Amino acid sequence: MLYRTSGQFKTSYTADMALFPVRQDAILLAIILAFAWVILPLTASEFAFQTLLIPILIYSLTAMGLNILTGYAGQLSLGTAAFMGVGAYACYKLVTIMPWMNPVVAILMSGFFSAGVGVMFGIPSLRIKGFYLAIATLAAQFFLVWLFEKWAWLYNYNASGAIQVPNLDMFGVTVAGPTADSMTQYYVVLAIVSLMTMLCINLTRGTLGRTWKATRDMDIAAELIGINLMKSKLTAFAISSYIIGVSGALFVFMWRGAAEPNLFDIPLSFRILFIAIIGGLGSILGNYLGAILIVGLPVILNTLPQTFGLPISSATVEHLNIMIVGSLIIFFLIIEPHGLARLWALIREKLMIWPFPH
Repeated sequence: MLYRTSGQFKTSYTADMALFPVRQDAILLAIILAFAWVILPLTASEFAFQTLLIPILIYSLTAMGLNILTGYAGQLSLGTAAFMGVGAYACYKLVTIMPWMNPVVAILMSGFFSAGVGVMFGIPSLRIKGFYLAIATLAAQFFLVWLFEKWAWLYNYNASGAIQVPNLDMFGVTVAGPTADSMTQYYVVLAIVSLMTMLCINLTRGTLGRTWKATRDMDIAAELIGINLMKSKLTAFAISSYIIGVSGALFVFMWRGAAEPNLFDIPLSFRILFIAIIGGLGSILGNYLGAILIVGLPVILNTLPQTFGLPISSATVEHLNIMIVGSLIIFFLIIEPHGLARLWALIREKLMIWPFPH
């Protein structure tokens, strides 16, 4: 069938450990990239850009950052939204203090501020873990949101207490701000998300990724074989917070356009966690699958009553959305704890050996 792998022989370790050892995987990715870079931008409407394409990419990147920490390194965090806020406010200060700075450079640099804060709040992971560490990161959530609200310098002493994205140009094209085009913003987000995805894939497949997995599975045994737990945990916090900080800058500058401190509240942290759980912890692909489901489901539920003329109020639709997402989380925790990524892996395995039984 389409996934028949007979004849694809590997004659070296390098070939066997290639990024795409199966030719069909590379072909499938090429098709997906063609859709993402060419077909979707040419066919999507303004509504699709603002409600589906851009938020799915940003939420996927945020979940990827959380997955580095929780799925690969085994360190539970409930402060994801606060670290997104650090990246957003850092990017705002960079572009207001240095308006000549390239906006993409400002977005990428904002992640370093989030990484520093993440390492600071990750220090307790050297002594505690599990739910106790989750409480420590929850403290970061409360403290940072309070800081966003009380430290007026962060929002340039605006009377509203909010940050407003100014018009930012790159090579003569407006990429952020009130007059920016959605297609341009989509391409900027897609380029950064693609870059970060390649970075995460290579990190998780390398020595650092193996170190994180050993720390996650049994930290005492990992320390006995010579792994430096302090370095392993703090690098996980740093890289995870960097990715989340970049996604927070994209969240505000390439999608929302403005932000108040309560935008980065606990429900946003839980939403990112739900995306990671439903997509599959310890998986790069799962972040995209989970974001497509969590972001796309409310849009479908909101448009179906209008499409078919059903007399359902918006409040009822919102309640249905919460019930369905909660049911999906329970379903995946019981039936398939490894999420949508594992379901795709099972389908792929069955396609490889079809029509023989598995």
